[in-house]
Amino acid sequence: MIDSARLGLPEFAPGHVWLVGAGPGDPGLLSALALHALDQADSIVYDALVDPRILRLARPGAALDYAGKRGGRPSPSQPDISARIVRLAQAGKRVLRLKGGDPCIFGRGAEEALALAAAGIPFRIVPGITAGIGGLAYAGIPVTHRDTNSAVTFITGHNSTGAVPDGLDWESIARGAPVLVLYMALKHLPVIVERLLAAGRRPDEPAAIVSKASTPEQQVLVSTLGEIAAASRTAETPAIVVVGEVVRLRAGLNWLGALDGRRRDPDPLERCRQR
Repeated sequence: MIDSARLGLPEFAPGHVWLVGAGPGDPGLLSALALHALDQADSIVYDALVDPRILRLARPGAALDYAGKRGGRPSPSQPDISARIVRLAQAGKRVLRLKGGDPCIFGRGAEEALALAAAGIPFRIVPGITAGIGGLAYAGIPVTHRDTNSAVTFITGHNSTGAVPDGLDWESIARGAPVLVLYMALKHLPVIVERLLAAGRRPDEPAAIVSKASTPEQQVLVSTLGEIAAASRTAETPAIVVVGEVVRLRAGLNWLGALDGRRRDPDPLERCRQR
């Protein structure tokens, strides 16, 4: 698939586990190490958010082992997934643990790596392009611009129990970064919006939801913080929510729309007033 020797890529040895980020969806965003792992792995344990086009890049004969976790649906527990990976490695398999986005950004990659370390299994972590950066770029929304923000905050929309994250200082979050990027937040978006508004964020601040980012089914809803929860009722998962002035830049940076012959996305739900 790729010239591993020319690139000086490391050996994927039997009994080893590679924790690899598959990016937000587009196979073109895979790293060389990710492609190398797909070409070498004996067993691929993959998440629900891994695009099917990426799985088709696996070498012939590789075993595909689904370990998806989706909210509200029967899913394997995290300890069960970690134990499965350990067993495969102990059986001498080259195990590719393939995770959507980046394995260590709200992806439980660290938990799985700690389980491997405890079992004495050699492993490698291969970062991927997280949806909060790559997905927004595909929507024409940069996470930073020197005229709008010099900081960005990534926030998960739910904790390990599925509830709104507790222990967060919402006032500090609201004041601390001009741009907020929310992962897995659609279910609790009305509560999160309420907390951000109570902490001082403006209701007319631009906000957007990017669903199925970087895939052919990508959808972008642009609104305001005060109205984004209502707009989210039509949004599909997986989705990223972004709040901040960078959302206004989509009007000029919607490069996917330009490739389709459109100057900008004509979505009727777009409510963000351009300055």
